Formats: sequence, C-alpha cells, structure tokens
Amino acid sequence: MDHSPITLPRLHNYHEIHENQLQNIVYDALVFATLNGLLVGDKSDQRSGRVAGVGLVHLPFSLLPPPLPQTYWKQASDLAPLFNQLVDRVSFDGFFLQQSLSKTKKADEFTSRLLDIHSKMLQINKKEDIRLGLFRSDYMLDEKTKSLLQVEMNTISTSFSGVGCVITELHSCSFFRNILSHYGKLLGLDSQRVPVNNATTQYAEALAKAWSEYNNPSAAIIIVVQAEERNMYDQHFVSAILRERYHITTIRKTLAEINQEGEILPDGTLSVDGQAIAIVYFRAGYTPVDYPSESEWSARLLIEQSSAIKCPSISYHLVGTKKIQQELAKPNVLERFFENKDDIAKLRKCFAGLWSLEDLDIVQKAIEKPELFVMKPQREGGGNNIYGDDLRETLIKLQKAGSQEDAAYILMQRIFPANTEAILMRNGILHKDRVISEFGIFSTYLRNKDKVIINNESGYMVRTKPSLSDEGGVLPGFGVIDSVYLT
Repeated sequence: MDHSPITLPRLHNYHEIHENQLQNIVYDALVFATLNGLLVGDKSDQRSGRVAGVGLVHLPFSLLPPPLPQTYWKQASDLAPLFNQLVDRVSFDGFFLQQSLSKTKKADEFTSRLLDIHSKMLQINKKEDIRLGLFRSDYMLDEKTKSLLQVEMNTISTSFSGVGCVITELHSCSFFRNILSHYGKLLGLDSQRVPVNNATTQYAEALAKAWSEYNNPSAAIIIVVQAEERNMYDQHFVSAILRERYHITTIRKTLAEINQEGEILPDGTLSVDGQAIAIVYFRAGYTPVDYPSESEWSARLLIEQSSAIKCPSISYHLVGTKKIQQELAKPNVLERFFENKDDIAKLRKCFAGLWSLEDLDIVQKAIEKPELFVMKPQREGGGNNIYGDDLRETLIKLQKAGSQEDAAYILMQRIFPANTEAILMRNGILHKDRVISEFGIFSTYLRNKDKVIINNESGYMVRTKPSLSDEGGVLPGFGVIDSVYLT
C-alpha cells in the first residue's frame, strides 16, 4: 500500500479575492442563510430555545466547501445500506447487547438504565414488527493511510438533516452559479461537484412510509424534544414536509410531558393528551441531561411498552453506543451478523482501531503516546471526548483506582485528516483558518416484519473545525456546518 500522505487540491485561492469582493460574498451568504433557515437560537437569549422566532442567529458555517476525492465519497455512500443492516441485525441479538454492555452497565448509570428497559422488553418478549431507523455514519479521511475511517455510528437523534440541505444549497446552485458567478474562474469552482443533498426529504419520506405501515390515519408523529432546544429549526424542516406533502400531524413533547399526558390503551396504542401516536421520533433522550428525574425514565419505558413505532427503539439506541462499536470491530464479530465476505470486508475496511481499557498493552501505549488516541465515554452530543494530557492523566487515575469505572470508556485510534484553508462564518464575522472536516452520511431503514421497505443512503452533512481543535460539535461552538466539494 502506498502510505505517502494525501495531498488535497487547493480549491480556493482566497488571497486573490479583493477584500471588497470578499465582503460582498460574505454579505450575500449571510442573507441567503437567514432567508433559507440556516438558523439556531442565540444562547445569549434565554428564550431562544423555548419560543420559536426569538433570538435567532445564523448557524456557524463555512463559506466554501472542503475538498474530498470522489472515490472516498462513493465508499461512504455505498456503506450506508450495510451499516443499516448491521444495526438491525445486532438489535435482534439481545444476548449480544446485554453481554457486551454488562461491564459498562456497572460503570455507567445512564447505559445501565437503558439496559434495564431493554431487559424488560426481552422478558416480555416485546416484538417490534415495524422497525424504523434514521441513522448517520460519520467518517474522516486519514492522511497517512489514505483510508476513510468511521468515527462513529449515530442511531438516535441524528441532527442537521435539515440545515445540512440548506448549506448544500448555499454552496451549490444558488451560491456558486449566481453569487459566485463573477469569481468562478478566480476560485476554480464548479457547482456540479457539490453532490445533491436530499436528507430532509428522505427522512420525511421514511417517516411517512412508516406512518402508513402503522395504518392508523388519525395517528400523529410525536417528536421527543428537549425542554430548551436551540436547534429546533433543523427539526422543523422535516415536520414541515410531513405536514405539507404527506398531511401528517407532528406534535412536540418532552419526555416529562409524555409521562404526564401519556397512556397505553388496551390495544397497545400510545395516546398522548388524547392523541393516538403512530411514531415516536426521538430528537432528545440520548444524554443523561434529558432524564433529570424518574418521570423521564417512566416515559421512556411507557414508549417502549406501547405499539408505537420507535425511532429508534431501545435496541437500536444501544447498538449506537461506543462500546458496541468497539465490540463490532473485534476479530470474527461481524461474522456473527453477516455471511457475505465482501460485505464484511467493506465494513471492516472503514473501522479505526478500537479497544477496551482491558487491553493493558494498548492502555500503556496510550499513556506513552496520548496524541495517537482518543478516549470516548458512552455519551452522545459532542464535547465529551478526552485527548492529550487529559487522556494520559485519566488512564493513570483509572489504573490506580483499580475500579470498574474504566468500562465506561473505550480507546480509539486518533484519525489525522489533511487540513485545508477555509473561511468560517460565526456571528456574522469572517474567520480564516486551517481546518479539518468530518463527513456524515445519513441513511434510512424501514422494515415491517420480514419485508425491507427502505434501505438507502439518504443525504449528508459535514462538520468542519479548526485543525487545532479537538472537538468538532457545531452547537457547542467547536465547528461549523459545511458541505463537500468532490475532486
């Protein structure tokens, strides 16, 4: 294998753009972002996460997309149906999930509570005939090995399908063809190289088809949300399509509200405030913060016990944990779920190095060279990973303690992507920086008993961050939303 570093093409010669021209481009981009809903609640306004239309600010974004060789993009897109199948097949193996997470259960209270609900569903032999997954698999292109490596598989509350389409539109036809038409030769950009992004419509279509399979025309889709959600507009894109194109009602409730207003009718139907529910679509419930009391846990159990379609079910949720990702990367584990050797090879090719903290040799290597590893807890939502000196100190502390707390973490090979120049927009202010990008492929999966109705790659989102930043979450303030330019 050729291990010479990847050299990404230099797409944007920013230094040749006159400052006045650049300011015009920035102004037009900010107007486009505002007109088309690339918006989030401003955290400086206390009401912005509770009241729609209050305290709006544009979502941080990149002015021009980062480059990625088309072969890697095709690889990531082609993997989507395989990862859909993998999540579904693993979810059926209750013993594997319980056994793989047994030590994590003792070390992590949140995972333990999820496993308790899963165990109760196994005990009553709860069948989920209609299974719906709206997933996202995130990748980075490792510069040294020239490999596309998976960062993680997200199975609950996959965000930015809505605003991801807006930034793609900004970067492609509306922006490149019109706003940048005067600078096309200067920048060397071709709008056709920004791939079409239909994540919002495909998510809505999957929800609508699942709603049809449930076969209750009077039932609604309930979106489980946080009490304060600054990213509500990303969620409303899908709701708008469901309402306008499919005439399906969506209602937004917190877990606490579902606990207070919800009940299971004699036929198994979930009813919330008198409204029958066909699908429970989680845009919350992925972090301990979403369960401040027993009320929220009672709601989660109520949902799982009902006949409503869960997106995701408790088993799909557990498949997305870091520990299961690490277990699936072990030798001979994929063979438990796939027979086709080519499919196994395709999946395994994108796995980064993943280890439990029981591997003492790897732990020692990580202590000696922490810059080569990332330490991950069983958490979603960004800002949780441990790097560098903090990683070393945490490992040493866990070793000295000799407790089971180390089961709450995994170690992952640190991926080193090539960095490129970028112009980042945050709070209306332009920042030039060296950046790296993480490419997320959305996917949709729907089956009713043995019939697979949908198994598709379904659009994308890209997060770009300064190359010197460890974390990359957009809402926590580390990165920006982006699209991609295929080379």
